Amino acid sequence: MFKGLIPPPGPPRGLALAQLVCRLGDGAYNICAALFFTRIVGLSPLEMSLGLTIGWSAALVLSVPLGHLADRVGPRGTAVVLFVCAALSILSFTFVSSFVPFVIASCAYAVSQRGGFAAEQALLAGLVPKDQVTRVRAYVQSSYNAGMTIGAGLGGLVLLFDTREAYYAAFALNSFAFLVSAWILRRLPAVAPVPAAPAGPADASGGRRDGSVFRDAPYVVLSVLNTFLLLYVPLIAVALPLWISEHTSAPVSLLSVMLMLNTVVVALFQVRVSEGVKDLASAARYLILGSFLLAAACVAFAFSAAGDSAWMAGVLLVAGAGLMVVGEMMQAAGEWEASFGLAPKGKTGQYQAFFGNGITVSEMLGPLVLTGLIVYWGPPGWILLGVMFVVVSFAMKPVISWGARVRDEKERQEREWEAHSSVDTATPDPIGGGQST
Repeated sequence: MFKGLIPPPGPPRGLALAQLVCRLGDGAYNICAALFFTRIVGLSPLEMSLGLTIGWSAALVLSVPLGHLADRVGPRGTAVVLFVCAALSILSFTFVSSFVPFVIASCAYAVSQRGGFAAEQALLAGLVPKDQVTRVRAYVQSSYNAGMTIGAGLGGLVLLFDTREAYYAAFALNSFAFLVSAWILRRLPAVAPVPAAPAGPADASGGRRDGSVFRDAPYVVLSVLNTFLLLYVPLIAVALPLWISEHTSAPVSLLSVMLMLNTVVVALFQVRVSEGVKDLASAARYLILGSFLLAAACVAFAFSAAGDSAWMAGVLLVAGAGLMVVGEMMQAAGEWEASFGLAPKGKTGQYQAFFGNGITVSEMLGPLVLTGLIVYWGPPGWILLGVMFVVVSFAMKPVISWGARVRDEKERQEREWEAHSSVDTATPDPIGGGQST
């Protein structure tokens, strides 16, 4: 089992290793950040929340332009530069002493981190055969969870010391991890940049050959729908702690068991689960099956509030966490195949950046939505959330088919345009008798 967790040598192993190292630093940062900014820097909780929201909003706006830049100048160099910028922005947090510098540092960190991740996805797409992208992405995700788990453990040690120097060490670790990740990516083969294409005939979605992701209607719709499915991301960190403490008889400490279950299972089994996704049809099937498991998890969470038995509530909560993590893995596998498979050649950077914005949106709006839906409404809110997961996944199936038709039509028009251009170039000059230039 553990042998299957090691990616094959070459680019897949390098990409997974870079992710492992990078997320190890992020895990330590995530555990320590809130206490550092409020207790050491002296920001109020409102100032901290507002500053982080502004930072992620900036990332939301700039991620697609940065992804487009990765396509045009090369994803490897772009990822390396942005990871170095992320390392410097992390270090800048240790010099922050007021709100405005904190906002500036937050924007720099969020933009460089999200932009670097999009460039890394474009690098993966350029180095890995198309039929292996989902499998390699599963290795990367397993490394992500393993790194976050180890980093969270290191962050827990920092909280035990709870000193300025200990927090500085955690931030230095995160900065160093970004630098090491940049060095690992720099050693991978380069992917040639894709020059901007000249304007051609209108494509199947109404755009031009040089149109951006915003002109790809099915991809935009798919990304929006996927954002609703990604509400499971803030579920365990935001909604469940409040749900357990206010609506069930189970101890809040059970949350640590549920979180550990989630991270360990993904690290161990994401690759194996992803093996069933081979094409867009299987991707749509996994999205639907995963949504049913997420819905079943919501039902289990809803019934955990029934009765006064702490044991029964605990069993239902752990069972729900188990259903949720399997559904999460299936949903992720389908999501990767669809997001990579529907992206046109040479535009992976901007397409992955746009698709990845769903995570940013879910992390920004998810706490507000889930708190209102679940904490205040109670069990009916859980049931509604589960129904939403299923309905959205079924809506994604025809959108994926629509996107495949649009992609195929674009590729057909691209071939015709290239053939037409080559014929025009080879047309004899009617005056000189030679070929026109």
